[in-house]
Amino acid sequence: MEDPDVMLTRLKLTVAALALAAAGTAAAQDSITIGMQLEPPNLDPTGGAAAAIDEVVYANIFEGLTRYRSDGSIAPALAESWTVSDDGTVYTFALRQGVTFHDGTDMTAEDVKFSLDRARAEDSTNAQKALFAGIADVSVVDDHTVAVTLSAPNGGFITNMAWGDAVIVASESIDNAATNPVGTGPFKLNRWVQGDRIEIEANPDYWGETPALTSATFKFISDPAAAFNAMMAGDIDAFPGYPAPETLVQFEADPRFQLLIGSTEGETILSTNNKAEALSDVRVRKAIAHAINRQEIIDGAMFGYGTPIGTHFAPHNPDYVDLTAQSAHDPDMARALLAEAGAENLTLTLKLPPPSYARRGGEIIAAQLRAVGIETEISNLEWAQWLEQVFKGKDYDLTIVSHTEPMDINIYARPEYYFQYDNPEFQSLMTDLDLAADPAARTEILARAQRIIADDYVNGYLFQLARTGVANAKIQGLWANAPTQANDLTGVSWAE
Repeated sequence: MEDPDVMLTRLKLTVAALALAAAGTAAAQDSITIGMQLEPPNLDPTGGAAAAIDEVVYANIFEGLTRYRSDGSIAPALAESWTVSDDGTVYTFALRQGVTFHDGTDMTAEDVKFSLDRARAEDSTNAQKALFAGIADVSVVDDHTVAVTLSAPNGGFITNMAWGDAVIVASESIDNAATNPVGTGPFKLNRWVQGDRIEIEANPDYWGETPALTSATFKFISDPAAAFNAMMAGDIDAFPGYPAPETLVQFEADPRFQLLIGSTEGETILSTNNKAEALSDVRVRKAIAHAINRQEIIDGAMFGYGTPIGTHFAPHNPDYVDLTAQSAHDPDMARALLAEAGAENLTLTLKLPPPSYARRGGEIIAAQLRAVGIETEISNLEWAQWLEQVFKGKDYDLTIVSHTEPMDINIYARPEYYFQYDNPEFQSLMTDLDLAADPAARTEILARAQRIIADDYVNGYLFQLARTGVANAKIQGLWANAPTQANDLTGVSWAE
């Protein structure tokens, strides 16, 4: 028989080994791997238009004065409170104290002034520069108080400050933000393996509530089949913007997974270059709108996930006006309009970015346009090419993209914007919207705005992008809806 002391020693070692194993298992549950279809071109949300930037950095690495909650409401962030002058033009923000950037420097009112002045500067490269156009002055009251003076009242100013384009950055680190972002958020950049993944880790000096996760990895998988295989194999813990909706039924039937089905702010549109020779004629744009069968696109490209839209506005918004009937599928009307415009033998370029809704939808729309006599030359572009040729260069006739920024109908008031729509009446209406504080007045203005762009057939309005996500069943706290383009990990944890 074995010596009792030896047996006791072995028992202790076994217990210790089990404890270590259990600890290792527990430790593995404080990290997460998130799948993303697109890799961001850079990591500076104040200098790039790609939604993938915010999907990594919003609320995780960078923070603004205010922020979006998961339900779309606005909450304080780096500003713990604010007051507004009686005339609605001066916002005085009380900043949180004890906030530091990831490099250890203090976040003060000087950083807020720098960030807002930089965003509104004449040479600003901010993709949403119009958010800051109404700022007349930013002044430092003291280290933790900043006053922002507007040239006129703006009922949406606090919401504007919640956008990813309005995050607070520091002059000392902003020049390297594209590859080495330094923010104030609960996570900081650990490593970016370009073409593969971005790794972030918890910020031990974070001013707010410590997140449950100590690290996270954003893994880039562009191919829908590869995304399915990665989820099934457990290589990915969650894929909030899952690119293969046709396979969601398989996850739904598997108890290892949960579906995250919600809405987004993504108006998916057949963006139209309104200054292209053929497309400057409203009759041609109207013909294209009537050639489109929205439900066929939703079924074929999104496997039924999506809500038809007839203007650039989210159907879940209480101010939405359903104008889908105005551009109902009517091929005969489309042919008649093209004949009236003398555009019966028309060939247009159709430049498509990588998302599956664009590539799949593009093939369907090309067939629908061909049925009324419009030929298309399809070019499949990588994201960087699309940004350069279409968004910046305006070298296109048609493209398909989801505009995922919240409440962004004001982009139609920018004649220089990539679909080059120039309507003084609409521009005046957006000025009125900024000045309106009364909810009823804003509702009336927004209804008129929706009708104007629908009447002008500025773009082909397709569908509101659904949020189709899948995740490990044990994960909690991921957003089902996407009120802004973000994978906010601040409230995410693993169930015990």
